[in-house]
Amino acid sequence: MADYDVIIVGSGPAGVSAALYTARAGLNTLIISSGMGALEKAEKIENFYGLEKPVSGAELHAIGEKQAMALGVNIVRDQVVSVEYFEDFSVVTPNSSFSSKTLILATGTSRKAPNIKGLSEFEGRGVSYCAVCDAFFYRKKPVAVIGEGEYALKEASELANVTDDVTILTNGIEPTVDMGRFKVIKDKLLEINGEENVSSVSFESGEELRVKGVFVALGVAGSTDIARKIGAFISDGKITVNESLETSVPGLFAAGDCVGGTLQIYKAVRDGAVAARSAIKFIKK
Repeated sequence: MADYDVIIVGSGPAGVSAALYTARAGLNTLIISSGMGALEKAEKIENFYGLEKPVSGAELHAIGEKQAMALGVNIVRDQVVSVEYFEDFSVVTPNSSFSSKTLILATGTSRKAPNIKGLSEFEGRGVSYCAVCDAFFYRKKPVAVIGEGEYALKEASELANVTDDVTILTNGIEPTVDMGRFKVIKDKLLEINGEENVSSVSFESGEELRVKGVFVALGVAGSTDIARKIGAFISDGKITVNESLETSVPGLFAAGDCVGGTLQIYKAVRDGAVAARSAIKFIKK
């Protein structure tokens, strides 16, 4: 039996808005959040309905979470590193795992792509964003993971099931976790090289590492990363949803910036409500 009726990944406007609806519908709801996302950069918000005076993004985020907790929503401060889907959803963090009947992705979207030459050119030809999806194609081949945290470590561990040659590339950033048995290169990346497919990566130091696959796992896994791992359709870097914000995976919904459209708070709040109502209908059905 699942631990929760609904798990929501993300505690921004979309995630909290969804939680308010599912909690009021009597569904056992959990939010997993590793931070406030884009709201953290909002110094002053004054164009949102109901605000008597301008507030910071951090203040608005705190108010939203208090609302959700007052309705009985549990909030776990952790980052999601993997999600599996069988009959229920299994959501894995570095410290625990939780299961639910439905899952709402609301972690926003990355506003900045890594500036590495060859990254986009070799997507699908050696560059991947999902170790669970593509590890099989690199059995006994040298591979690299670009990243510096728990997410990169999780992807490297997944790849270690099929090959002994896994290197973590932090792209000039100091690792935020102990990378254990994996070789780590901290040099800044210059380019991903190859002809038809990836053959190597080169660094600003002039060094080169021969690899057949490069897996991108920068920072924290976002909604698109998670959706991709469980087979949801992705288009132009956004999660594909219908008007009810349902994805191609039954019981999986997405809301906010990760589905595209206007990157504004009002739209995220609306998306959260729509996704929540769809999740409620799914469970009752």
